[in-house]
Amino acid sequence: MNSSTQLAPPPLTGGKLVLATIAVALATFMNVLDSSIANVAIPTISGNLGVSVDEGTWVITLFSAANAVAIPLTGWLTQRVGQIKLFVAAIVLFVFSSWLCGVAPNLIVLLAARVLQGAVAGPLIPLSQAILLGSYPKERSSTALSLWAMTATVGPIAGPALGGWITDSYSWSWIFYINIPVGLFAAAVTWMIYRDRETPARKLPIDKVGLMSLVVWVASLQIMLDKGKDLDWFSSPVICILAIVAAISFLFFLIWEFTEKNPIVDLRLFAGRNFRGGTIAISVSYAVFFSNLVILPQWIQGYLGYRSVDAGLVTAPLGIFAVLLAPVMAKIMPKSDARVLATLAFLGFAGVFFMRSHYTTGVDPYTLVLPTLLQGIPMALFFTPLTAIVLSGLSPDKIPAAAGLSNFVRVFAGGVGTSLISTGWNDRTILHHAQLAEQSDVTNPDYMSAIANLHATLGGGMDQAAAFFERSLNAQAAMLGLNDIFWLSSMIFIVIIPLVWLTKPGKGGGGAAGAH
Repeated sequence: MNSSTQLAPPPLTGGKLVLATIAVALATFMNVLDSSIANVAIPTISGNLGVSVDEGTWVITLFSAANAVAIPLTGWLTQRVGQIKLFVAAIVLFVFSSWLCGVAPNLIVLLAARVLQGAVAGPLIPLSQAILLGSYPKERSSTALSLWAMTATVGPIAGPALGGWITDSYSWSWIFYINIPVGLFAAAVTWMIYRDRETPARKLPIDKVGLMSLVVWVASLQIMLDKGKDLDWFSSPVICILAIVAAISFLFFLIWEFTEKNPIVDLRLFAGRNFRGGTIAISVSYAVFFSNLVILPQWIQGYLGYRSVDAGLVTAPLGIFAVLLAPVMAKIMPKSDARVLATLAFLGFAGVFFMRSHYTTGVDPYTLVLPTLLQGIPMALFFTPLTAIVLSGLSPDKIPAAAGLSNFVRVFAGGVGTSLISTGWNDRTILHHAQLAEQSDVTNPDYMSAIANLHATLGGGMDQAAAFFERSLNAQAAMLGLNDIFWLSSMIFIVIIPLVWLTKPGKGGGGAAGAH
């Protein structure tokens, strides 16, 4: 029997629904947490394994590349294996690869384990969406999406703070070991509850050409983006070669997948107005949100002198309103137009980034944390309505493929956005430094007066005063560059609002309709 014609199993109820939701949510949380938890531990990992920090960053790069390749394969794998078997197998393999990461004696073993971990993590997020939607009654699908959104947003926020604390207090290996009990619990409970609710599997031919071209263009582009800044972008032959390979293989991939009878990735989903508009909107907004979440702690640590764990704690309040408002979103979503909620989220994000664009080098902790705390409000309005729009009107057999493809575009957009914004911040910092340095000339009486005052205050020689002035100038240039990024981010959120209004979902987004 074809999966599209099979009747969906009835929704879960009572304690079984609660337990199932916790298990599926933990699997999602474990995955998204791992995408950011290793970031702050890279210097420690590199030192312990006797490699440079640049080599250590491959721990992040290879995980991202493998994950990006695996996510869009979810739809095809689901039809081959079955939704529940694939989800449970992915959790178990994620646990195993986490253990391998923890016991890795050298960088080579660690990188191999991270590739495996990123690959098996691919199906977890899209399948968690599909499983939760199928577990709740149609009228409560907004609750399912709200709970999923809560775990998906809190993970990246908690990652840096938790990773910093574990690394400082215990060992970097424990940032991977903590997945073991969580994953085993999630896998056991999921199998116990859902094994009789398996979706039918059917033998599909393997689109080997499509798969290989996907691997080539995603891996080459991901590595190019991650290493571009370190290698000075297109002045490096390596980056140029990666860009050419990515461009050619991507074009080939598009042509092949649109003409293949059984494509590895169903790009025809983009023909749907809701899927197309919702995916673009959620991907662009996530790219801006996530890239700022990466560079903000870098600035806090590099120029304000905060420790890694403290920098993580500064971003932690982002999750407060996101968690508190999740039940509220579940209640108002069925009665609301998802486009209105998404618009309010974008306006909220724009306001928060506009507040940040007025930071100074002497910013106090309250001023630093307030926009982060307030950002939790648009975060609560962000994922649920946009996910509902993306999945609006799709049949049950299309949900895994659609969720996989939209999540792939979103995650990949986050990587692209991070590279672009990091490079933009660097370029704007250099520009502001050059503009400020124009006044730092011995012929400028104001400059010489400032150096004399510093000399009198600090003591020591004039060289020491000049060095202190240069450090202050660097900090000011970085701050001005970051303010430019914050202002641009604010404007982007305003500009993408019309994208949401090009969609036509049903009431409450209509996402649930596709799940039943």
